[in-house]
Amino acid sequence: MSFAEFLHQVGGMGRFQIIHTMLLTIPIVLMASHNLLQNFTAAIPGHHCQVHINANNTSYPNPEKCRRFVTAQWQLLDPNVTEPNGTQLDTEPCTEGWTYDRSMFTSTIITEWDLVCNLQKFQQMAQSIYMAGVLVGALVLGGLSDRFGRKAMLIWSFLQLAVMGTCTAFAPSYISYCIFRFLGGMALSGFGLSTACLIVEWIPTEFRTITIATTGFVYTLGQILLAGLAYGIPDWRWLQLTVSLPFFFFLIYSWWFAESARWLVLAGKDDRAVKVLQRVARMNGKREEGEKITTEILKSKMQKELSTVKSSYTISDLVRTPAIRRIFCCLSIVWFSTSFSYYGLAMDLQNFGVSIYLIQLIFGAVDFPAKVVVTISMSYIGRRISLSAFLLLAGLVIIANIFVPRELQIVRTSLAVIGKGCLSAAFNCVFLFTTELYPTPIRQTGLGFGSTMARVGGIVAPLAKMLDDYFIFLPPVVYGAAPIISGIVATLLPETLNQLLPDTVEEVESEAFSVVLFPWPQYSGPCRVLSISRRN
Repeated sequence: MSFAEFLHQVGGMGRFQIIHTMLLTIPIVLMASHNLLQNFTAAIPGHHCQVHINANNTSYPNPEKCRRFVTAQWQLLDPNVTEPNGTQLDTEPCTEGWTYDRSMFTSTIITEWDLVCNLQKFQQMAQSIYMAGVLVGALVLGGLSDRFGRKAMLIWSFLQLAVMGTCTAFAPSYISYCIFRFLGGMALSGFGLSTACLIVEWIPTEFRTITIATTGFVYTLGQILLAGLAYGIPDWRWLQLTVSLPFFFFLIYSWWFAESARWLVLAGKDDRAVKVLQRVARMNGKREEGEKITTEILKSKMQKELSTVKSSYTISDLVRTPAIRRIFCCLSIVWFSTSFSYYGLAMDLQNFGVSIYLIQLIFGAVDFPAKVVVTISMSYIGRRISLSAFLLLAGLVIIANIFVPRELQIVRTSLAVIGKGCLSAAFNCVFLFTTELYPTPIRQTGLGFGSTMARVGGIVAPLAKMLDDYFIFLPPVVYGAAPIISGIVATLLPETLNQLLPDTVEEVESEAFSVVLFPWPQYSGPCRVLSISRRN
C-alpha cells in the first residue's frame, strides 16, 4: 500500500486539501512583487547635474546627464560644439549632485543614494545580491526542510521575510539595504520551496497538474498587482513596506498548516503522521476511515518504503545513483536556462520604450494564456514534451527579434512578450516536473538545487547585457540559445504524467534501467547510450 492510497482513504481531494492549498497559495501573490520589485524601487529617472550658480548669479548649463560645463555659458550648447578657436568646451563631472525628474517616481534607491553615472553599476549589483540571497536560501533552507519538515521551514521563512522586508523599507544606507534584501531573498526562496512541497505532497496524483497551474496563475496575478501597486505608490520605501507587512499576517495563520504526512512517515515520526492523517480525515468527512489508521497499520503497509529509507540524505544523493543523477543534470540545465532568459527579459522593462507600468502589466497578463495552454498540454500531452516545446519556442522567438528592425518597436516588444510567456509556461512545467521526478526524502533538496540553478541564471542574466558593447545582437543570441539547448536536454527526462509520486530513491532507480550499446573491438558500429524508463 503506497501513501497515495492512504491519501485517498482520508478523502482524496477534499475540503482540507482545498482550504490548505488556498491558504498556501495566497502569499504567492506577493512573491512576484519581491522578485521584480527593483524594476520600480531601483528605477532610474531622468536626471542631470545640479545647475551651478556662481557668485555673479550666473548659471552653468549642463551638456549631459553626468557632466557639466566648467565655465558659464550664455546659452545651452551641444557638448560636441566647439569654440571659435576650434577647442571643445570644457566639462567636468557632477560635483554638486543631480536633479531628478520626479514626475513618475517620487523616490527610488537611485535618487536617494545618487546611484547614477559612475555609480549606476550599484543598481544591478543590488539585484544580483538579492538573487544571491535567493540562491543561498534554496541551498540552506531546502536542505533544512528535508531534515526538519516543510511546515517548520515555512513558518521560519514567513517570519524572516516579514522582518527583513520591513527592515529594508527603513534601511538607512545602500549597504544595509543590500544586506536586508539578501536576507529577504533567502526567506523568499525557503517560502517558495516549502509551499511547493506542502501543496504537492497533500494533493492526489490526478489533481496535481491543475493545482500547480493554479499557483502559477496566482504568481501571474502578483505581477499584475505589482504594476498597480507601483503606480499608486511612487515612493520606494512605502512600496517596499506594502509588499512586506502582509507576511506577518501569513505568519499568524501558518500555524494551522498540516505537516506533510508523507514526510513524517519517511522521517520515522509515525505517531505524528497518524494524527495528521486523522485530522485530515475529520475535515474531509471521513472520520471513521481515519480512525482505522494506526501506527501499526501505517508501518506494516509501508514497510517496503520504510525499509529502503536512509536516516538522512544530502546533496550528494542527487548524484549518487544513475537515474537520479540523470534527472539532476537535466533539470539543472533546464532551471538555469529558463531563469537566465526569463530575468534577462523581465528585469529590463525601462529599455522597451513604453511605460514601465504598461509593460509590467503586459508581461504579467501574457502569463494567463501561456499557463492555460501549458496546463492543458501537461494534462494531455505530458510534462516532457510540453517543457521541451515551450523552451524551444521561447528561444526561437527571442532570436527572431534580432532580424526585426529597431524602428518596429511594437513588433519587437510583442516578440519579447511571447518569449516571456513561453518561459513562464516552462517555469510552471519544470516546477511540477521536478516535484514529480524526485522521491520524497530528497524532493525538497532536489527542488532546492533546481531553484539554486535558477538563481544562478538570474544572477548571470544581467551580465549578458554587457555583451552588446561588442555586438548589439549578442545578448538576444545568448538569451535565445539557452532555452533552445535546455529544450533539447528536457527530452532526456522520463515522463511523469499520471504517475504516483516516488517515495524512495530505490523506487526511482528500480523503475529506470539503461541499455548500453558500445562497440567491441571487432565491431565498427557507432557507440550509443540509451536511458530508458518504464515511465516513458
